[in-house]
Amino acid sequence: MNSNWQSSRRPWLARNRMALISAAAIAAYGIFVEWVWGWLALLRQWAEIGLTPVLSALALLVGTYFIRCYRIQDYFPGETGGRFFTLFRVTQVHNLLNIMLPFRAGETSFPLLMRSEFGVPLMHGTSALLVMRLLDLHALLMVAAIGLVIDRGHRAIDWLLWLLAFLSPLAFFLLKEPAVAMMRRLAPEKFRSLIDEVEAGLPDGINAFLRAWTMTVLNWAVKVAVLAWVLAIMGVAPIAASFGGALGGELSSVLPVHAPAGVGTYAAAIVAGAVSFGATADHATLEMLGRASVNAHLLVIVSAVAGTLLSLVLKPKT
Repeated sequence: MNSNWQSSRRPWLARNRMALISAAAIAAYGIFVEWVWGWLALLRQWAEIGLTPVLSALALLVGTYFIRCYRIQDYFPGETGGRFFTLFRVTQVHNLLNIMLPFRAGETSFPLLMRSEFGVPLMHGTSALLVMRLLDLHALLMVAAIGLVIDRGHRAIDWLLWLLAFLSPLAFFLLKEPAVAMMRRLAPEKFRSLIDEVEAGLPDGINAFLRAWTMTVLNWAVKVAVLAWVLAIMGVAPIAASFGGALGGELSSVLPVHAPAGVGTYAAAIVAGAVSFGATADHATLEMLGRASVNAHLLVIVSAVAGTLLSLVLKPKT
């Protein structure tokens, strides 16, 4: 009872800051989409694809955001326990800002939001984000490497190298304790507390790491498969080219540099990925790939907005 009274006494802005940030991010994104593409043009393009495939793809893409949220909750079980919907809102605002701002500037919002909402120290949140981003990049590269192995004729040596690369994060994690111990020995006294915060951002044990790794692979597998399906519906062929385009676009989204909202860079990466995985490079095909890549990019953008809107509807527990 007392805690409810104290909560009601907090300033209105403090109690509703996440909802206000979410609403501001959605409004800014809506204006941005209208300015760059125009919502009517977007809806006309999607009407050509079909309402059912578009809505199905949006639902599946939003579903990946719940997987991502669960992965982060598993990283911070003590701080976020029982507050899944608050964390979902944090992850959606972070996702929207990260897509919208250039040069990965939106990444800075994650440790700041985790500190303000859950009291997670900045270095703790930053080190956890770095590990998650490295796992993201690894998962996408491993999926892309499957296409390369298949293209080289399923040679045993290629699959062995792929398996070793796939297991490399596990090897690095097993070296975590001796590496951290060495840093503590070599670092000056004033930096040791910083090392403690960095270590706190890493998974606690092998089981926690395997869960994070599994959620990462599942998240990107679903997202790439959905985007490949959408590209195939829009005429990208063969199916390997659809997966190549989806991989290219998503790889561009996790690299350190991209344009605001990925305008230009995301679509160009889809075209490059599709051509690399078997799409022909004649004028007509490149024109079709250009339209398909823009449509797929807009689908990702709208899914981010839809996920953030959903996070406003789902009322967090107080």
